[in-house]
Amino acid sequence: MTNIERRSFIKGAAAVSAITILKPSTVFGTKANSAIQLGIIGCGNRGTSVITSMSKHTNVNIMAMADLFEDQLIVAKEKLDELNKDKGFGKIDPRNIYQGSKAYMELLNNKDVEAVLISSPAYTHPEFVEAAIAAGKHIYCEKPVAIDVAGVKRIEKAGSSINGKLSMVVGFQIRHATAYQEMVKRVQEGAIGDIVNAQLYYLASGLPLKPIDNMSKSEAMIRNQFHFRSLSGGILLDQGIHMLDVCSWALNRKPLTAMGSGGRDHNNAFGDAWNNYQVIYKYPDNIRVSFHSTQLGPSFGDVCARFIGSKGIATAHYSGGVFIDGENAWDSGVIRHESDNQDQNQQAAGVFTSALHDSNENKVKSFMGSINSGKFLNESASGATSTYTAILGRMAAEKEISFLGSLCKTLMRA
Repeated sequence: MTNIERRSFIKGAAAVSAITILKPSTVFGTKANSAIQLGIIGCGNRGTSVITSMSKHTNVNIMAMADLFEDQLIVAKEKLDELNKDKGFGKIDPRNIYQGSKAYMELLNNKDVEAVLISSPAYTHPEFVEAAIAAGKHIYCEKPVAIDVAGVKRIEKAGSSINGKLSMVVGFQIRHATAYQEMVKRVQEGAIGDIVNAQLYYLASGLPLKPIDNMSKSEAMIRNQFHFRSLSGGILLDQGIHMLDVCSWALNRKPLTAMGSGGRDHNNAFGDAWNNYQVIYKYPDNIRVSFHSTQLGPSFGDVCARFIGSKGIATAHYSGGVFIDGENAWDSGVIRHESDNQDQNQQAAGVFTSALHDSNENKVKSFMGSINSGKFLNESASGATSTYTAILGRMAAEKEISFLGSLCKTLMRA
């Protein structure tokens, strides 16, 4: 062996030895290094559910978390650490756990965070989205984008500034359900002819009140945000908005007018959010849409969007099938009746089944894929349209109640 050959052999052997004594995570760290570094703001049930889907279906490392309440962080950390462990990543560093009213800013100031899931109460969304954009973070924001018109305008303005720079998606996962996508495609291609009418409903079970003893009124309200219109926007914006989004998507139109009614019936004394709405929308081309939303009683009902046209009817349930009857009949293959084994508690908690079986997976893959590819998504406009539609329905119902109240007083005086 020549001196040159000997030196080459020794150099190669040293390199092999170095590899054998280094930790596997150091040598084979490609996956960890390429993972999108993800933070979560708002660590309640909804947030942990979405981030679980992100972790299971995409290459993300959950590295930071923020919440107003310490107990939320403690419970969520155990779940998130387990998700990271299943992917071969480490636990969340305690230095990256932020608690308090400014926790969201501390997380967004963390330069290692690349993308953020905003799953805090809806009233915080405009401020948090603006801050996330200013910090250069990709955003997955839960719906609704805001609870009032002023907030939606802020989202629209913020969203208009990021085209081609960042991804911002909104939590309308139904648009990513394969069965719904095919149905909407067929409707838009004319499978049911000219659309005359649509019927939408979201019939949910009542929402239990979380314990409020030994805490300030503000804390009690935030922990029970869905019972308050000023925090969640009410059931039209929190739940019913999903069907309104499907309607906006399928019709590819914005509503012109609305009239409605509703109320707060058979509910506890804590809170002010209504638990039932009935709204009639008028869309361009004289399309009328009736919408019924409830959050009442012990049993979950059904969620459905039905479009009635001159050649057929297109129907899409969460559980109960997605299909078209009429001249151009079609069926997605989703079973048209509820399974006897279906967990009603899961339904009530928003854990969707049947027609939505692939919606969450497809949604998070789309979001993370846009970041990796550089083909950034911007759903701020569509998110704003659906939120405006829900706000219009809520205002119409409240105006009708106010008008009838004034009319009744006038008649009584007469």
